[in-house]
Amino acid sequence: MKSSIRIASGQGFWGDLQKAPYEQVTRGPIDYLVMDYLAEVTMSILQKQRMRNPDLGYAKDLIDVCEQILPTIMQKGITLITNGGGVNPLAARDRIFEVARRLGITGLKVGVVLGDDILPEISSLVDAGHELRHMETGQPIAEVKDKLLSANVYTGAWPVVEALRQGAQIIITGRTTDTGLTLAPMIHEFGWGESDWDLLAAGTVAGHINECGAQATGGNFLGDWRTLPNMADVGFPIIEAYPDGSFVVTKHEGTGGRVSRETVSEQLMYEIGDPTAYITPDCIADFSTIQLEDLGNDRVRVFGIKGRPFTPTYKVSASYLDGYVAFGSLTYSAPDAYEKATVADRILRERLAMLGLEFDEVRTEFVGMNACHGAIAPQIVPNEVMMRIGVRGRDRRAVEAFSKEIAPLILTGPPSVTGFSGGRPKPSDVVAYFPALLDKRVVNMRIQVDAL
Repeated sequence: MKSSIRIASGQGFWGDLQKAPYEQVTRGPIDYLVMDYLAEVTMSILQKQRMRNPDLGYAKDLIDVCEQILPTIMQKGITLITNGGGVNPLAARDRIFEVARRLGITGLKVGVVLGDDILPEISSLVDAGHELRHMETGQPIAEVKDKLLSANVYTGAWPVVEALRQGAQIIITGRTTDTGLTLAPMIHEFGWGESDWDLLAAGTVAGHINECGAQATGGNFLGDWRTLPNMADVGFPIIEAYPDGSFVVTKHEGTGGRVSRETVSEQLMYEIGDPTAYITPDCIADFSTIQLEDLGNDRVRVFGIKGRPFTPTYKVSASYLDGYVAFGSLTYSAPDAYEKATVADRILRERLAMLGLEFDEVRTEFVGMNACHGAIAPQIVPNEVMMRIGVRGRDRRAVEAFSKEIAPLILTGPPSVTGFSGGRPKPSDVVAYFPALLDKRVVNMRIQVDAL
């Protein structure tokens, strides 16, 4: 057993800072690099890409990153773990092997975790009595089955652990939980068991801190953000983990940003419901037991975490096509910018009604006035206001007709339009989210490890 390991965060979402993974593997010592690419909407985007091209369906940024870091991680013995495989991890593996061949790298072992994508099995699951009801509304998934775009189980750390045991140097998964990417190497290196609830909860908390990249090191910080140093060169977080479940959050020396009790605390509060019951496939972590000690020098010790047994179900993240949407905008300048924008909105709505167009929803924001805070926004006199209006409906033709009514306002509405943003808006699909629970016993996870 190692006395400690260093697990670095390289990406917090698909589209995150491209240089971060290279910086993490080159600017100081690490043992593991974890990269989280997936969100609920990301899965539907990737599924649509795979429907158009069976060779797609993974986070393309992953391949660009591997171009940069493969020689370094091979030389230094760093293990890469990522859920960037999306809905097609085997295709991502093949692309990485192509990169390795082009770079002259041999001996690379890549593990792929399969089984989380249950879209092809929805009908058989429903027929077998698994209703998969919406967690908030109770609606059965059978009612939207024919419109489904994606359906993925949130799986945990243990399939990744098995790939590590088989010697994989890169592990590509689908919808593995964000926390599971960091928890897996801690289980593997320290020999934690499946019922070591406090230890698993500690690794889960470490993963929660790591999952959003620089959000734990000063990015998106609501505290004294003006004092953060050199954010242009912000360092991403590193978990310095120990066998007893304690760990230190830090970053590479010489990088920008800050690791402090405040930055870590903000990340701990990110996307949680009941703080005493943070539910993952691996355990339930009690965030109310977390203790923090600011050691200074960008080091925060985390310890004392308690956990409980996991639940008998997986969460399923599904998405389905639910109509169409289009957005358009016009910017009005002073004087009376807000009044002009509101009159333009009224005129446009009246014209839509005269055309007999019906929508499920019509929504207008006045950017520069109240778009962020709505009715509680302070009354100000802005120099310019953007009227941003969107419609949503089942009838694509009605949405297309709406898009043709924006530009005419320039010469047939209030004065002082200063710009027409982006041309005529185009209808796009509305992707609705469908969360459900599924008995873990019916999910068949598989691990495949191949060598170049």
